[in-house]
Amino acid sequence: MTADEFLVALAARDDLKMRDIFALAKEFTDLPLPEVERLLDEPDHAARVGAVSIMDFQARRRRTPEERRRELYELYLRRHDRIDTWDLVDRSAPYVVGGYLADKPRDVLYDLARSGAEMERRTAIVATYYFIRQDDTTDTFAIAEILVDDPEHLMQRAVGGWIREAGKRDPERLRAFLDTHAATMPRTALRLAVERLGADERAHYMGLAKQA
Repeated sequence: MTADEFLVALAARDDLKMRDIFALAKEFTDLPLPEVERLLDEPDHAARVGAVSIMDFQARRRRTPEERRRELYELYLRRHDRIDTWDLVDRSAPYVVGGYLADKPRDVLYDLARSGAEMERRTAIVATYYFIRQDDTTDTFAIAEILVDDPEHLMQRAVGGWIREAGKRDPERLRAFLDTHAATMPRTALRLAVERLGADERAHYMGLAKQA
């Protein structure tokens, strides 16, 4: 399997949709990492969607050895310049980054959260989705504390959406976060954070923002 073969197969698809790219990437799950990196270097966004999807499929696969998981993680961080849109981050960060760090120190996520690059900051919180699925919400809320006032719209959506998901597992921690930040956090993030709460609680927290 080569990157060129993937690109030829990609070009042969008419009326290309995301599900088609995902399906093709699954066929190329065994693509060697140097070839995946070649896809990341492609100017065509669809090729890069294919690259991160292949990385995701390899990271999810149970029989993938730990050494390959490390290589995927390192490739992601080393070529974050090519993983530069929200959909590329969301497609791959949870398993490629979060999955690798699940049993390791997570300091790198806090460094990314303080990055000047928006998509690196997004990786920091999106990667924690893997932890949330393991009922571990500590890093999600801690990174949200760093990002809660981020001025970028896509980051506000990430913060709100991820603490909402973490709040499904730990509603008291969500309420504690909102008690501290609801009055001042961006309304985009707040609306997403409270949308699974009861009507009275939603009104309470949105009301704090209006008063502020």
